[in-house]
Amino acid sequence: MPGTIHALQVSLASLALWGPLIGQSAVEPAPRDEQWWRQRHQELNQRATTMGAGAEILFIGDSITQGWEKEGKEVWARHFEPRNAINLGIAGDRTQHVLWRLENGNLNGVKPKAAVVMIGTNNLHLWANSVSEIADGVAAIVATLRKTLPETKVFLLGILPRGECPNAQRGKVLQVNQILSRLADGKSVHWIDFGSRYVDGRGMISKDLMPDFLHLSPAAYQIWADELEGPLRQAAGVSPLGASPGVDPPRKTHGK
Repeated sequence: MPGTIHALQVSLASLALWGPLIGQSAVEPAPRDEQWWRQRHQELNQRATTMGAGAEILFIGDSITQGWEKEGKEVWARHFEPRNAINLGIAGDRTQHVLWRLENGNLNGVKPKAAVVMIGTNNLHLWANSVSEIADGVAAIVATLRKTLPETKVFLLGILPRGECPNAQRGKVLQVNQILSRLADGKSVHWIDFGSRYVDGRGMISKDLMPDFLHLSPAAYQIWADELEGPLRQAAGVSPLGASPGVDPPRKTHGK
């Protein structure tokens, strides 16, 4: 319990300071060396510059977010393309990579109503960041968004469960999510956690939703879109489906 309280205090402090804590990898902004990654980063910068203030929603994350362009493309076309959404996901990214991208062009010229953030699963393995470190990294991203885009509502999503059956990584995810949920203030930062919708009553994840027990199927992207629809409209004033961004839907009139 003391460790959990300390982790929460550190994460909230990073948000209050509007900047990342320095001293561990998850909060130190860093680019990646791969050429494809740098090319993708430049493409995302161009998306932001081209869309500019017309962008209504940003999606920020790793391969699960980038997957809106593949398995989730049909759902994206129905739900988010009409709202001038921008996909800022890059496969394999950890919190430190997203921090670097946000500070190096991904937010150029945009003034969205909403920023949807799902990040942290890649900090769980290989690099073995602790629960509090991952929470600090995500909190630093939220802080950067709040500082750079003060009028934008941040929708912070819980890290999704992974692995076919209950496992230690899922336990770590739950602990991180418990800390992250406390970043929400119901005004500028909103917490949404729908990970339980991908798990059945026995704690198993179906290949119909996560073919590799990590990345999402089209059906899983539909769940994501459905979970966002109400909060985006109610908390951020995002355009209803079928209406042009920035244009109120036509009012019904009553004839004689």
